[in-house]
Amino acid sequence: MEQQIPLTHEASAGDTNKQTTATLPTEVVQCLENARFLHLATCHDNIPHVSLMNYTYLAESPFSSSPVIIMTTNPSSKKINNLVANPNVSLLVHDWVSHRPLTGRRLSNGSPQPPPSSLASLLLNLNSSAMSSISATINGSARLVDQGSAEERFYREQHLENNTFEGGDVGIHPFAAAAGDVGDSAAVVEDGGPRLGSGDDFRVVVVDIKDVRISDWKGGVRDWVLVKEEDLVNGVR
Repeated sequence: MEQQIPLTHEASAGDTNKQTTATLPTEVVQCLENARFLHLATCHDNIPHVSLMNYTYLAESPFSSSPVIIMTTNPSSKKINNLVANPNVSLLVHDWVSHRPLTGRRLSNGSPQPPPSSLASLLLNLNSSAMSSISATINGSARLVDQGSAEERFYREQHLENNTFEGGDVGIHPFAAAAGDVGDSAAVVEDGGPRLGSGDDFRVVVVDIKDVRISDWKGGVRDWVLVKEEDLVNGVR
């Protein structure tokens, strides 16, 4: 059965179905725990910048009782300059399959798209049905962790542990080569491209989450604002 995307979405200029919570919604946590990358949006002088980043989500830590997202970056990167000037950031993470299903549109060379094999169709359907098809836009305030501090060491270790995979799967370690985790093949998704990490040329970035917008593929939108537990009354505000 054919499925078409909605050509319009729920009005979202203001707060939409706004709720207040002390913890992230379950579907957002699952999305953050299962996705491998997110998009980091920064801005300075009204010029936006987007980076594809590896990350680590922590519900809490010795340095924060609230949920945070950890990333690393080259200290000479554009995003660092933006963060210093404007710490407000947006993160986009989603749980849907990124592969495009077959459509009736012809390819750029004019030829029709070849039909997928039965195995490919089966795998695509299985993958698609396993996903809940949401995206989460996370707004927060970013800060650079002090170099050489206990906080930096803690987040660095958590980030490496979360992004070291079995079977030699690489592509997300900015300093794992120096740490000896995966050897010379370590790389990082940073501004859309890989590079080897030296172990010293990085800064740890912590994003304190303020609010989340959940969107589904049908155009539905829900807003959540994070507040401290003591500010909630019977779980709501």
